[in-house]
Amino acid sequence: MQHTPSSTDAPVIALIAGEDSGDQLGAELIEALRTRYPGARFVGIGGRRMLAQGFESWYDIRELSVMGFAEVVKHLPRLLGLRKALLGKLLSLRPAVVVGIDAPDFNLGVERKLKAAGLRTVHYVSPSVWAWREKRAEKIGRSADRVLCLFPMEPPIYAKHGIDARFVGHPLADRFPMVSDRAAARETLGLPHDAPVLAVLPGSRPSEIERVGAIFIAAARRVAEAMPAVRIVVPSANERVHAQLQALLANFPGTPPILTDGQAHDVMLAADAVLLASGTATLEAMLAKRPMVVGYRVSPTSYRIAVALRMLKTDVYSLPNILARACGLGKRLLVPEFMQDECTPDNLSRATLELLGDSERRGAIVAAFEFLHQELRGGLEGRAADHAADAIADLIAVPDLPTASAGH
Repeated sequence: MQHTPSSTDAPVIALIAGEDSGDQLGAELIEALRTRYPGARFVGIGGRRMLAQGFESWYDIRELSVMGFAEVVKHLPRLLGLRKALLGKLLSLRPAVVVGIDAPDFNLGVERKLKAAGLRTVHYVSPSVWAWREKRAEKIGRSADRVLCLFPMEPPIYAKHGIDARFVGHPLADRFPMVSDRAAARETLGLPHDAPVLAVLPGSRPSEIERVGAIFIAAARRVAEAMPAVRIVVPSANERVHAQLQALLANFPGTPPILTDGQAHDVMLAADAVLLASGTATLEAMLAKRPMVVGYRVSPTSYRIAVALRMLKTDVYSLPNILARACGLGKRLLVPEFMQDECTPDNLSRATLELLGDSERRGAIVAAFEFLHQELRGGLEGRAADHAADAIADLIAVPDLPTASAGH
């Protein structure tokens, strides 16, 4: 079946974002695409930032914000119902292109059905094919006509499987300057310029705070007891997380930590070191050029499944360490990381105190982070969102694409 696109001057472009980070990417992408298609209509699933760009969201983005094997299984009937309804709308509307933004557990299945029906599909943000089974790249190719990659080491992996993947640069690399201003960040937060500052970020979701919040705050207590002059700042992502963190910070010894509403970037920039949960925040800390200690725990069920299926193909977990290896900085851990059972107050506090007490080591880490920041720009001029928009516009302009069979 041949795809009949909507007008190339005013196309209908569908985007499906599954969480807050996807909403940010989607909003920047809509802005970039609108400069190319002023009359375009943008539809699908998105959040408040995308809505502010004139996006028509058919469902609440929070319905897709589910993490981990165990969590997805619990919500499976609802997610399957939402997917069926979404597919029906998209197959009826037949947009010029459908862009799945991250959320691979949901989006790749949707994209595969749409690609098989002759629609053009793009997956924006490659799943971590370098950390999980590399053969997953083939599955992604059955779902997406084009994969937009944020990391420079990803397209060569797809090329081995004959899949069209393009490095577009990482949007976060656009949001941080190469040299950050610690003094200005401390001024913004009302922090003293001469005291050591530790930023503590246990996660942005309530489920993460439930799992590791108490561990991180206990580690911060030990740091404060060993280093009474330290100022601790804890940013909260939203009201619910704020309430959880407030309860955990009750009766904190010495100078009470500062709990902020948002301002995570300012908090990182103000810090001498960052203690944080694994995830995108580690990349943000790297781009802020702040040495860090990383810890994380997933649900025991999810972890057992991943280990039993031998799904992990890397012995490092945090993005700075993965990037450092991919970019030739050697196998020595750039960032101390403590995962699952190793994520304890003792381990986290000990590593944090070592980092705060070694200015020479912190300086070497900052130099490595500057190098990695340049690598994430990849020599590309302009914003990542503009490169992503160009790759999508190129696909829209292709007269015909081969139709994939559902079983391919």
